[in-house]
Amino acid sequence: MVKGIAFYKEGEHVHEFLLIKSVTKGLASNGKPFLTIYLQDKTGDIESKLWGSTAEDEANYVAGAVVLAEGDITTFRGRNQFKIRTIRPTTEHDQVNKAELVMSAPLSIDELNDKITQYLFEIKNPVIQRLTRALLKKHHHDFFEYPAAVSIHHNFLSGLAYHVCCMLDMAKAVVNLYPEIDKDLLYAGIIIHDMGKLKELSGVTATSYTLQGNLLGHISIMVAAIGETADELGIGDKEEVLLLKHMVLSHHENPEWGSPKPPMFKEAEILHILDDMDAKINVMTRAIRKTHPGEFSERIFAMNNRTLYRPSFDIGDAEDERQHPFQENN
Repeated sequence: MVKGIAFYKEGEHVHEFLLIKSVTKGLASNGKPFLTIYLQDKTGDIESKLWGSTAEDEANYVAGAVVLAEGDITTFRGRNQFKIRTIRPTTEHDQVNKAELVMSAPLSIDELNDKITQYLFEIKNPVIQRLTRALLKKHHHDFFEYPAAVSIHHNFLSGLAYHVCCMLDMAKAVVNLYPEIDKDLLYAGIIIHDMGKLKELSGVTATSYTLQGNLLGHISIMVAAIGETADELGIGDKEEVLLLKHMVLSHHENPEWGSPKPPMFKEAEILHILDDMDAKINVMTRAIRKTHPGEFSERIFAMNNRTLYRPSFDIGDAEDERQHPFQENN
């Protein structure tokens, strides 16, 4: 059984087929060029350096390419790195299926679609339901395939839809506990809050930011899409449309996180809390799953560069975790 790049420890040797997630060029202190290559498989990704790179290397080792890499695991500033000894592009004789190297959600696209459709049926406000349904219909295919981010959280196949489903399940529990919450606003806000990422991000594999993503960001993109779709439906002047725009604008809460306005009504604040909670749980779960009981994880950039401790009495089946890295969320 292949171990998986996320589960190697410092000092261990690697010899595996891996997918290039991203590549950046740099110059070393001696003036020689090098490539920083993020390599991934279904379990996660790891940073590597190809020192003394050539023009041929730059042509061969690009985002989306599959390579056979051999080397050792080291650590740098509390994070694992892959020290490459040899690397080559794959050939047709290697018979590698790229899809088997891509991380994916634990639920199928059909299962994710069914869950979100059921929550749509629970939205009773006709303005909110029409608008949410229309936005989802416009972007249906990509919505259920795209990741939720380039890195950090839910950055895998169907990650966006899975993130939304987890948030909806949490929202249902919150609404049951606090029935005065407007369920329609909260469910709709969750479904559409990150939909702008379908234009912010480049696609499913080797994901990067598009020109729109870099210049506008998914929040601005989505607020414009809400207004455009609402006008097409003849409901652009409705208060519900304004409230949904605000929920998208404010779901990061702080200007330094990309939100020009803080949440200014209850459902908007709850959306932010659930979004932040699900993202952090995903980040922590993935870090802990790579950590042996009784040890600390590598440093987690998204958690203020903290390390997390995995209690020594945790007796989860490590082999099962490697095959189903998000199984507990099923």
